[in-house]
Amino acid sequence: MKEKLSLICDRLLSHQQIACCQLFFGIPHHGKDLLIYNILDLQQKPLLLIGHHGVVSAMTFGNAMSPVLLCSASDDYIIVWDVQKCQKQTQKGELPTGKVIGTLLGKIIHLSFCFCDERVAACTEAAIYILSPKTQETQSRLTGHLGPLTSAEFCPWNENVLISTSEDRTFKVWDLNTETVVYQSFVLSAFPLLNVMFLESERFLIVGSADGQVFCYSIGDNHKFSPVTKLDLQKLEKRYKVQRRNMSHEAEVGESSTEDKVETSKPILALFCPLRNKNINEIDNSWFCIGSSDGLYVVDLATSELSKVLFFKEISSLSINMAGAWSISPKFENTMLVLVSSLFTPRVALMEMCLGDLEKIENGDEGLSVFPSSPPLHRSSLNTELKMKEPSNPKKKGSVQEQPLVFHSKVKSSGYTSSPRQVMFSPKTNAQKKSPPKKSKNVSSLHTDYPAEDAAPTIPCTDLSLVNNQVLCLQHSGHDKPVRSVSWSLSRQYWLSASEDLSLRMWTHCSSEPAIVMGDGMFSKPIRGAQFYYLDKFVLLGSGPSLHLYLYNVDVTSDDIKRYHRRSVFKLATRLKTSSTEITAMSAINDFLSYIVLVCGSDRSIQVVDMNRGGVASTMAEAHSRSIHCITQNKGSRFCTQTSDSYNLFLTSAITDGLKLWDLRTMRCVRRYDSHVIRCHPCFSSISPCGRFIATGSEDNCAYIYDIRSSLHLHKLHRHTDTVLSVSFNPAKPELLTGTLDGKLRLFQTNSRPD
Repeated sequence: MKEKLSLICDRLLSHQQIACCQLFFGIPHHGKDLLIYNILDLQQKPLLLIGHHGVVSAMTFGNAMSPVLLCSASDDYIIVWDVQKCQKQTQKGELPTGKVIGTLLGKIIHLSFCFCDERVAACTEAAIYILSPKTQETQSRLTGHLGPLTSAEFCPWNENVLISTSEDRTFKVWDLNTETVVYQSFVLSAFPLLNVMFLESERFLIVGSADGQVFCYSIGDNHKFSPVTKLDLQKLEKRYKVQRRNMSHEAEVGESSTEDKVETSKPILALFCPLRNKNINEIDNSWFCIGSSDGLYVVDLATSELSKVLFFKEISSLSINMAGAWSISPKFENTMLVLVSSLFTPRVALMEMCLGDLEKIENGDEGLSVFPSSPPLHRSSLNTELKMKEPSNPKKKGSVQEQPLVFHSKVKSSGYTSSPRQVMFSPKTNAQKKSPPKKSKNVSSLHTDYPAEDAAPTIPCTDLSLVNNQVLCLQHSGHDKPVRSVSWSLSRQYWLSASEDLSLRMWTHCSSEPAIVMGDGMFSKPIRGAQFYYLDKFVLLGSGPSLHLYLYNVDVTSDDIKRYHRRSVFKLATRLKTSSTEITAMSAINDFLSYIVLVCGSDRSIQVVDMNRGGVASTMAEAHSRSIHCITQNKGSRFCTQTSDSYNLFLTSAITDGLKLWDLRTMRCVRRYDSHVIRCHPCFSSISPCGRFIATGSEDNCAYIYDIRSSLHLHKLHRHTDTVLSVSFNPAKPELLTGTLDGKLRLFQTNSRPD
């Protein structure tokens, strides 16, 4: 940010609308006159416009480059000036003149042109006047707010729609054809709403308040407004500073000045998108800028995080430390011009910003990937093997060997406990030959490819209630407390169950008894997650602050004499302690060899653990505002292939903090999803095998499906009877299974075809 010009004014201009465009900027002079400066030649004498009898309270430029229109307002007149025409009149020695389009409307708070400069919206404290610069007539007068108006803007893709904000803390959407309100928001904040902005590429509406709150809505057909996200500028700044300290590897934070420890209000004085006039098909319009009292904030709307902050106090060449009002010109080549008035002194400054300065910050760590770049190290714990002891029975010379009393390993029961036989033997005279069972036609259906181009599964087809079977499930599981984690092996022959009773059990599909039981004081804290790892070679689990890696061997063979003797064994390969007090969630890929394990801790961090080197490779502090309860990797499916970069994406979720999509290569959040409701229950998420969709539970008795490329929900699955806690995609078919708090399952498909 570079200051091109600084001017001392004859009066304080804070909290007053000032004007700036690509060619000119204007400020009031002696209260009722205007000074227009040529940005292309700042040494040129400013153009003096005289016409108002009262104090100028608002001014704004039009959107066209030729002619350049300027609208100024006072208590007596609202005047539209053709700046280039006024320059020619001044050169001829004539007095510049403008068109009076409004008379005695009261104190004007805010002015705005429509995008074709054919209409002007003028906001007084009580009403909005729609004026015509061509006919110089008042087209309509809009009233309805319960407090003084603060701003009004035309919709860029529909100029018959106007949105206004007010000190009553609401915004209204007006249809100018009928002069009626088509949408009115609830009370959004404890402070007045100050301004609005449109993102045309995303069809978003962004509203800012005086206490630093930013509200984003999607605009649908028939004036349907859906909330997308809500931002708190104060909290965003704190996370940004923490992230910046982590990236610069600062060991000491105590050197921060007292200014950093004092919280100041951050009103949203301006909202703007620097690239709004460029072809929206060629750019990424997911970020916008916020002008506040202490600097410029660049927000990535996809992630709801700050990408860049330019503080006035950190730029010594600026003459303004606190801003009272902003005016921004559209992008010109690779620069953008900003006119800022000082909050406490009668001064304005014209600043030039290079769009390169607003680029997103990059992580300084080395790029990570779930795919290994080299073989395991020689001393890596991943190379450990489980050595089985061979039974050795040494023969003693001259001694009598033990011999079984019977010739068979199984002894037939004597029948003492069976009931006496009532029917004697009778031959079967009508025996029929059994035909061999017919082979199912759908034997190879599981070996077909996953239909990656199909739509998301949204049609309910099966409901199942588990209310009456809860006791049976608890008996079958063998745990004494609720089961918190269940995981299948890659071969689908074994599965794990982890419980709050501090035990882990491994089961086989052919037995109701566990093959392996890990418990009896092995873990001092509950197991938060357990899964098979490294192509089923290991069992990986998180308990307390540590990761445990176990080798195992399952042997389900037994004889009737030693029925309760388990031949399955397990052995601890390594234990890695993380920096967190307790692991709250963990995830690793088992479908292919990967060294990476993702760990979420109670300190709200995400740690990337390299199991090959046996340590933490990277840490993202303050990943959420609360502890993460769910982490989901894009693991794909054996029935569907994705690009290699897609496997580096993973999701995290925290209560009251929504769902975030991260890229392992940069350890940065790349998108945020906030349409679902998660306030008190830990709702879980899942990524489809094709990598196109995200499903998540919600507390409004619905499941939500997102397109992974958009923060807006794609589908909202209704008809659930309680909070949807868990969701899971079928790895072989486009199906989604949901589970609710009241113990009910529901299956969704892409269509109603029978399977």
